[in-house]
Amino acid sequence: MPKGYVIGRAKVTNATQWAVYAAKASEAIKQYGGTPLVRGGQMTVGEGVGVARNVVLEFPDYATAKAYLFSAEYAEARKLREGAGEIDLIAVEGA
Repeated sequence: MPKGYVIGRAKVTNATQWAVYAAKASEAIKQYGGTPLVRGGQMTVGEGVGVARNVVLEFPDYATAKAYLFSAEYAEARKLREGAGEIDLIAVEGA
């Protein structure tokens, strides 16, 4: 069965508040069996528009990645992020 991934691209405007969100989101990631593969770090834009903060989370399968993204646990973390930046999040099925 292919793994599932949650991919995020973010612009952080309040790093302190974002860190509170990230800590709470990390709890939910663990609860859903997720593993962070990418969290920030160096990046280079090869084409298109890039953002400084990128995240790739691996889950056992696509259904679990979606379940995490729409979970009550992650919704609690999302509330903590309000006003700290902008993020695009998608769930995708692996190859």
